[in-house]
Amino acid sequence: MQSPPNVLFVIADDLAWGDLACHGNPYVHTPHLDRLHAEGVRLTGYRSGPVCTPARACLMTGRHAYRTRAIDTYMGRSMMDPAERTLPEILRDAGYATAISGKWHLGDRHPMRAIDKGFDAALVHDGGGLTQPANPTTNNGYFGPDLWHDGTLETVPGYCTDVFAGHARRAIVDHVRARPETPFFGYFAANAPHAPLHVPDAWAKRFHAMDLPEKWARLYGMIENLDANVGALLETLDELAIADRTLVVFTSDHGPCASAAVAGEDRFNGGLRGRKGTVFDGGLRVPCFWRWPGTLPAGRDVPAPTGPVDVLPTLAAICGARAPADRTIDGADLSPALRGEANDAPRDRALFYQWHRGDVPVRRRNACVVMDRYKLVTDETLAHGLYDLVADPREERDRAAEMPQRVRDLAARYEAWFDDVSTTRGLATFDPPRIALGTRREPVTVLTRQDWRPRGADDWSDAGEGIWRVRVAEPGRYRVTLRVPPTGAAAELRLEIGHAARAARPEPGTETYTFHDLRLSAGETSVAAWVADADGRRGARYVDVERA
Repeated sequence: MQSPPNVLFVIADDLAWGDLACHGNPYVHTPHLDRLHAEGVRLTGYRSGPVCTPARACLMTGRHAYRTRAIDTYMGRSMMDPAERTLPEILRDAGYATAISGKWHLGDRHPMRAIDKGFDAALVHDGGGLTQPANPTTNNGYFGPDLWHDGTLETVPGYCTDVFAGHARRAIVDHVRARPETPFFGYFAANAPHAPLHVPDAWAKRFHAMDLPEKWARLYGMIENLDANVGALLETLDELAIADRTLVVFTSDHGPCASAAVAGEDRFNGGLRGRKGTVFDGGLRVPCFWRWPGTLPAGRDVPAPTGPVDVLPTLAAICGARAPADRTIDGADLSPALRGEANDAPRDRALFYQWHRGDVPVRRRNACVVMDRYKLVTDETLAHGLYDLVADPREERDRAAEMPQRVRDLAARYEAWFDDVSTTRGLATFDPPRIALGTRREPVTVLTRQDWRPRGADDWSDAGEGIWRVRVAEPGRYRVTLRVPPTGAAAELRLEIGHAARAARPEPGTETYTFHDLRLSAGETSVAAWVADADGRRGARYVDVERA
């Protein structure tokens, strides 16, 4: 019987189907990713997305995002229910060592952090990316950022993709040298090529010489840098003589972001329609390569519709792990198709994709269903678009009027799916999970705008304001520090935690203020903190809560 393989899972952020040379991109050189394409099994019908958190929740649980509460990218909707069982948890139970390097985006605070959900080692940023309000220091750019290293905030020199890939390599080397008999699961989740498009100038130089727009020069530089880092990881596997015992998976979370468009034009994406956030294939279809030398056939295409929900059941089967039996697993085990033991992945099932802003699912809003060769795109007005993805991969010809029975069949499948997943937890409990305060696992809890529930239409700006839903784990005395924009004259700071309320009038220019000796009871409550002065009222940027 074959021993369980090591697993190196690489997932890029905002990398599109057409961002690789092997998929026809005329500008980039991606020899190492092209090598995975040539040496691996290609899931050519793989669709992810449409945005970061829901795709990652599907991947980590094998379940549709609506079952997990992780349905959007910010304002409390990117926190996954801590009761979900994750891929690293089931692999760790099967004897694997686990490490994450880069982007988690399923909860920044206990009990939803990567180190709470199955990863032994972690070097991660908060929220959806660097430079965002989720990251709790001003040192949060792509160069020399502050990152959470096994739960401790540390400044790490270097360019972010190099940093995360370096951590992934060290985790593999250290593990193999210390415990060569034990398999590892390495999860390298690059935050590239997500905007802002920051990269060392040397990586963009070649594209400047082509006279490409600045945005595309930097974006393609980020992609070539990522490719080089993947190459270094593959070289590490070769140097350790474990390449034939390691399954390498490469994919992305969705298609291109609008912020990388130039004059409204997206970069090359193989003619696919749509971008990140849409349910057309430009937003959903991404590379997905599975390489395991000597075990999986090189150069095999699996064209049936597949998606991130398939990752957990497939890896569980390959690695000898147990997928959770006490809940619905929406994905399929693709290992027979990967090994060539089956002609293809299951073709008689439907895959569903939906995303929109807001707190609860809305029937038919920005949704689609894919089954075999046909795809139905729908919206709240009951307008339908039906596309033949084999004959019309660019989704240019709507066949709905010609094939009404096909429309009815796919629409009925969507309605049944929506009824199922949108009531998994019941709409009454569809609220985001609560952040735990005062735990021994996280002595200081940093509340950020990533997780607040907004009080108004504004969200992330300095003028915004919100409430954090929390659970006080241990009763006792707490100290709470507010970090706010510099206060003006006659400013008032206000803090409310449940029934405890404090106010202060700081000196002008104050940016940090600590309230001491707050007595909190255990249980569910909320936190609100703001500053009011001549410029108006606005929420605290960060709130640090520590049990005294």
